[in-house]
Amino acid sequence: MTVAPDATVDPFAVTTRRIDEPHPARAVLRAAGPIVRAEAPAGGPVWIITDDVLAREALVHPGIVKDPAYAPAGWDPRIAGLEPTAADQPSLTTSDGPAHTLLRRAHAPLFTARRMSEYTERITAFARDQLTAVAGTGGTVDLMADFTTRFPLTVVCDVLGVPLDRIDQAIAACRRMHSDDPAEVGRAMAAFGDLATAALEDGRHGLAAELRERVPDEITETQLHYLLFTLIYAGQLTTDPSLGFLLAHVLNADPAAAEEATVEEVVRDILRDHSPAPFTLWRFAAADLDLAGVRLPARSPILIDIQGVNTDPGRTIGPDLAFGAGPHYCTGAHLAQLELRAIVEVLRTDFPDARLAVPYAELRQRDLGGIQGSRLTALPVRLKG
Repeated sequence: MTVAPDATVDPFAVTTRRIDEPHPARAVLRAAGPIVRAEAPAGGPVWIITDDVLAREALVHPGIVKDPAYAPAGWDPRIAGLEPTAADQPSLTTSDGPAHTLLRRAHAPLFTARRMSEYTERITAFARDQLTAVAGTGGTVDLMADFTTRFPLTVVCDVLGVPLDRIDQAIAACRRMHSDDPAEVGRAMAAFGDLATAALEDGRHGLAAELRERVPDEITETQLHYLLFTLIYAGQLTTDPSLGFLLAHVLNADPAAAEEATVEEVVRDILRDHSPAPFTLWRFAAADLDLAGVRLPARSPILIDIQGVNTDPGRTIGPDLAFGAGPHYCTGAHLAQLELRAIVEVLRTDFPDARLAVPYAELRQRDLGGIQGSRLTALPVRLKG
């Protein structure tokens, strides 16, 4: 057995950099080896996988689990950003094995490409209406201030059946989730519970009601509310930053080159270069295991460097890891891509004169720290040219 090399940079640091400046840790981690040891935000070592082939192996490895019950003893769940254990709260993102399979079977048919395509016209209308409303304010607008949060939340709430007059409540709840004050986070979770209750009211037609009929019988109403919370919050948390990078790219593109690129190609490239999540959610060794010749003790935390794998210049062209792979492949992948495609199409057709209000090189992205991704600090735009 070999020992994984130690990272010489902190991949979890909070930093601010240019929009076109690569994350300082990505190339360094790749150069160190296929699996690298770093210091976890909650303390102790974490093993980061940087190799595409090894990443796909780890994503389906039966001895690598997502249940926070296997997290290192003494980890502070708040600092680590851990969800409740699977025993305390069943979830797609923390369950493994047969329990995960049952939840996956309940969710997956609701979020297929075919099912999501039924919402294409509504999603496009939301994009057009919201951008038109922003443009109506006149002059320069910062699309990161509200639009990139409001649009994905409107879409996911509409799909689930949450009344659209609750969008401001959803926005406030998502923002409270970033607070260091546990009381604020508690208020956010209570608000998400209210949103779930509203989506499940008699007479509501949305995927929340369908999900209630599909989950295992032992899932309680409170547990169902948590499942809906994860769909709402994750739908905003990951799509919001991706929208910022997409808008900046489209508004900076050379018109001639833009005409040659299909909408699908534009979205694919943004998701590859600016992955919605730079790392997978936490995974843990269920028992001692060997990975690429490295011995990992039980409860070792493991991350896949999605951003690093996707942007590796030596990576063989093929499916990227923007939405993961294996049994925990992102449930909302098709919906997220529909949202991004709708934005490109509406900009091209309804706002052909839209442009950035500052040079592209002046845009800045901020790495939020931990396993969170980066987000543009601002996106000043003139939608009417």
